[in-house]
Amino acid sequence: MKIYTGFGDKGNTSLFGGEVVPKSHLRVELYGTIDELNSTVGLLRLKAEDTPTQELLKKIQNDLFTLSSEIATPDSEKHRNFDHLIQDTDVRHLEEEIDRIDDTLVPLRHFILPGGTEAAAFGHLCRTVCRRAERILTTLAMHTDVRPVLGVYLNRLSDLFFVLARYQNKLMKVDDVTWKGITRKNK
Repeated sequence: MKIYTGFGDKGNTSLFGGEVVPKSHLRVELYGTIDELNSTVGLLRLKAEDTPTQELLKKIQNDLFTLSSEIATPDSEKHRNFDHLIQDTDVRHLEEEIDRIDDTLVPLRHFILPGGTEAAAFGHLCRTVCRRAERILTTLAMHTDVRPVLGVYLNRLSDLFFVLARYQNKLMKVDDVTWKGITRKNK
């Protein structure tokens, strides 16, 4: 089977189920952004300093494929054929991981800038791509039915990436990069 088909050369693609849409369609934009996020998670997974984080990120990558598949399938009847859909239990798992990791961190007193270690920088990159996916999902939900749990999942996932970035700095004994803020000159 060839990788290229030529079908998309004129700017169209097929959703799962056969519907042909422009590549600029919100569904395509969303699952493309989720694919970008998944690739970025792969980079974070390579740079993560500990096996539990690597395993957590592997699960997240599978979840992102699941979420992307649902978005690429506008006919919700076809979702019954999926082995798994994102559920409230997946959101709870993210919340448990956030709490577990956050309990090991020094409480924040300042805004922080992305950086510190390479792994932390990738964690922040994951967070920002995830937030973009969440914004696109919110826009898509204004035009069609989208299960609300998908937005909740992406929202929690971006929070998880934030604490994972801080955690990777902690593991390497590197301080978070604090934002110095805006200073006013006295007149």
